[in-house]
Amino acid sequence: MLANHHRIVSTFLAVAFVWGGGCATHLGQHLSGQVQAQGNESSQTAKNPALLDPSLANKKAPDVYKVKVATTKGDFVIKVDRSWAPNGADRFYNLVDIGYFKDIAIFRAIEGFMFQFGIHGDPAVSKQWREANIKDDPGAGVSNRPGFITFANAGPNTRSVQLFVNLGDNRRLDNMGFTPFGQVVEGADVVLKINTEYGENPPDVQGSFQARGNEFILRKYPKLDMIKSVTLLDQPEAEKSPESNPASTQEPTATKE
Repeated sequence: MLANHHRIVSTFLAVAFVWGGGCATHLGQHLSGQVQAQGNESSQTAKNPALLDPSLANKKAPDVYKVKVATTKGDFVIKVDRSWAPNGADRFYNLVDIGYFKDIAIFRAIEGFMFQFGIHGDPAVSKQWREANIKDDPGAGVSNRPGFITFANAGPNTRSVQLFVNLGDNRRLDNMGFTPFGQVVEGADVVLKINTEYGENPPDVQGSFQARGNEFILRKYPKLDMIKSVTLLDQPEAEKSPESNPASTQEPTATKE
């Protein structure tokens, strides 16, 4: 198992981490939603010009904030601590703020390891954000343990929009540029329900997904789960991180199966 995980980690660096009813019904529901999303593309980008211009998404995130992630399996809440990874926390905050996470496929999910998402369903948006990289954050003593969220990368200073939630103890990734910036604090049961039946992606999947959008990925993997939306939650301004020392962070609520 460990050897297989090392193989998977090598794949990450090469391909940007670099993640009901019958199949026909499930696929039809997804594709119907995608057609509607494409029909609303002009109004969506008009309301959120940063979707097509990453330079406009440049806000500084609060020191601590929470977001609700609505998926096809239910909702979970992530708490972000900017002191763990300022650049990562800022990028995630801006992506949520501009409405980036709408109908986003969890396209890569490996049982006991992680699930990955972030490639946009609209190829026009994906094209603009694919190389909108941020600088690496030095480690702050926080590890890739179950329930912690981290940006994917393809080497130094290559984080952009792809993220993963750890499903297992992946501390071996800590010294490879995979710096957690938040953790699941509610909805651990939902995290563990994300469909992992497809496992690892073939090498050509991410490129095809970026070029062709949700239409491609949902035809290839008709039963994968989706992130329907990610929204910022109201939080008292005075609320601070529960741990003054990131290295002593409590165990996350999303536990290993």
